Amino acid sequence: MLAALSRMGHGDELVLADAHFPAESRCRGAVVLRADGVPVAPLLRAILPLFELDSYGGAPMIGMAAVPGDELDPAVEASWRDEADRAGFGWAEIARLERFAFYERAAKAFLVVQTGETRQYGNLILRKGVVPVVPEPAPAGQRA
Repeated sequence: MLAALSRMGHGDELVLADAHFPAESRCRGAVVLRADGVPVAPLLRAILPLFELDSYGGAPMIGMAAVPGDELDPAVEASWRDEADRAGFGWAEIARLERFAFYERAAKAFLVVQTGETRQYGNLILRKGVVPVVPEPAPAGQRA
């Protein structure tokens, strides 16, 4: 997973798919990895310190909207929000896409991680931003 994350560029998308998501059939052009048994929130906790969310072009976190007649479990989005806040992405909006629009977008993703998330509507797309440049320290003996 680290190798695939490191190959992603600005604007590339990562799908953290729940255990029910049809990753192999819907996302044939993407790298599909498995993280069976691991829910989305712990994966977010591991990934977000290594992954800059895109601050341009709308919400960098996108979940699947509920199908009419279903209800979203607010704890699912709250877990995403908690992990984003913990990683310093409190500004990151979470949007929702209609089910088939989500499938279409996921099909264009760079990387799909099939998780063990069993909560309904636990699918999340993350759009990668530009990794910030960290200034090099001044050489020894020079002031910054």
